Amino acid sequence: MSLAHTAAEYMLSDALLPDRRGSRLKGLRLELPLDKIIKFVTVGFPLLLMSLAFAQEFSSGSPFSCFSPSNFSVRQAAYVDSSCWYSLAHHKQDESGQYQVKSLWPHKALPYSLLALAVAMYLPVLLWQYAAVPALSSDLLFIISELDKSYNRSIRLVQHMLKIRQKSSDPHVFWDELEKARKERYFEFALLERYLACKQRSHSLVATYLLRNSLLLLFTSATYLYLGYFHLDVFFQEEFNCSIKTGLLHAETHVPELITCRLTSLSVFQIVSLSSAAIYTLLVPVIIYNLTRLCRWDKRLLSIYEMLPAFDLLSRKMLGCPINDLNVILLFLRANISELISFSWLSVLCVLKDTTTQKHNIDTVVDFMTLLAGLEPSKPKHLTQPMHDEHP
Repeated sequence: MSLAHTAAEYMLSDALLPDRRGSRLKGLRLELPLDKIIKFVTVGFPLLLMSLAFAQEFSSGSPFSCFSPSNFSVRQAAYVDSSCWYSLAHHKQDESGQYQVKSLWPHKALPYSLLALAVAMYLPVLLWQYAAVPALSSDLLFIISELDKSYNRSIRLVQHMLKIRQKSSDPHVFWDELEKARKERYFEFALLERYLACKQRSHSLVATYLLRNSLLLLFTSATYLYLGYFHLDVFFQEEFNCSIKTGLLHAETHVPELITCRLTSLSVFQIVSLSSAAIYTLLVPVIIYNLTRLCRWDKRLLSIYEMLPAFDLLSRKMLGCPINDLNVILLFLRANISELISFSWLSVLCVLKDTTTQKHNIDTVVDFMTLLAGLEPSKPKHLTQPMHDEHP
């Protein structure tokens, strides 16, 4: 019999999780995987396109060329190029003979508008980093630590029960004390549960997360407006008429009013415009899906931890509207599932619990581990029968 007790003690010792008080879980993921993808695309893609625009300008030279008259000197031709690039305006004569001026400045502002877009898309990331990450980091450190500690407490409780059962000469006394402890809820460790219930009534994290994704949608909408209003208007404008009767050439009588210039970088402008519209169009449903995740609970994680004696948020139906900080924390616990060592243990116990023949007697990890350690999860029938005989 002592050999069986020794084997049970070894089994319970192996089930204990290592103490991690020395490490502060420095590998915590404080951004969800989908948020990281959105960040890299919304910020990195405009920077990539900006590099493409600058690379084209450096490799091909000037992004436009003007067809100066053949009798112009080198100085005059250089002045025409600089003047037309500075003004970058298309002069078009209407039916009444008046000239209408159409600005082509989006071609000139293309790299800088992409830089401004990247900076704007990084603002929601900064908001999350400074407004939510410090509190979220503290919450995750505490909850992960308490979840693992609650599991360890359950295992140590079974170890203690096993020792008491070995030392108890009267089995009736042991089972009476055990049933009394369960009725008085001595096995519960309510700190974690109350902390999570408190987070259910808090809304600072979820408000920051909603604001972050709402800003992304707002900046994406602003990008559409910019592309549609400014880029679409000059999207097919490859040639333009430039007025050169200014400055150095103002008094020259042989100089024509307008000369024709050609935008050599129009293809790059079109590629940047189309690819920006396509990428941000694909990102919109991803951002919306990110927001819809806050409208439902991740009950799988909670159901696994229902095996802990101190954790019955689901069974007490404490989960109401999912738009609160607790739901955000659950999403990040799922992202940091590798840091939750107790999760894998409890997942295995949940699977084994569903295959055992005594399902009605097993509610928590304490019940299951007492069964594995050789104890009944409830008072054996041969001990309850005499009690019924004495008290009909």
